[in-house]
Amino acid sequence: MNTHSYYHAFLNRDRLVHVVDADLDICEALSVLFRLEGFQTSFSLDMASAVTALERRHPDVAVINLVLSAESGLGLLRRVKALRTGAPVIMLADNPQVDAAVTAMKLGATDVLTKPIDSEHLLTVIRDALRKDVHVGAMNEGRRPVEVRGFSQLTPREREVLQLITNGQSNKEAGRELGISPRTIEVHRARVMEKLGARNTADLMRIVLTS
Repeated sequence: MNTHSYYHAFLNRDRLVHVVDADLDICEALSVLFRLEGFQTSFSLDMASAVTALERRHPDVAVINLVLSAESGLGLLRRVKALRTGAPVIMLADNPQVDAAVTAMKLGATDVLTKPIDSEHLLTVIRDALRKDVHVGAMNEGRRPVEVRGFSQLTPREREVLQLITNGQSNKEAGRELGISPRTIEVHRARVMEKLGARNTADLMRIVLTS
């Protein structure tokens, strides 16, 4: 885990928070809260529309009610975790639900918050989650897969550059292999490090290796 990462609020303009709750007032209030924090927002009132939205664009943060009409929000949590994008998922409970909350945490939820929602606490949980570059996935046969948030945001070219850097190639060598200038490699490298929350090359190597 990277305990010294930083939360970059300016990156929020590219981040989508998707809220899923049957209560329209909650969805609208949270959407306003997240927009004030600089995020893009969207929301769904039921499971079907949430799944459609999820397929259209993977959220960077998901806020999901534990109960969606007659269905459980845990199924949606599983779907978001199956994407392996490392997106933090915060579950909302209309009232204290200990068993469901424990299950949600085992499935990889970042936190479970009971209504009424303390908006500042919710933002703190999300900021802390976005500050981390490595998240754990759902338990599977006693093991937890590691998800690295940010990999999904890399362009194909950035992935190529990351691969070459990981292989120990210099900017000049990587540029020769990809047919671009070392300066362009440096630009791609800086973007990769920003997206993955790496402070330097050693940090970047650690993030890649731990994933």
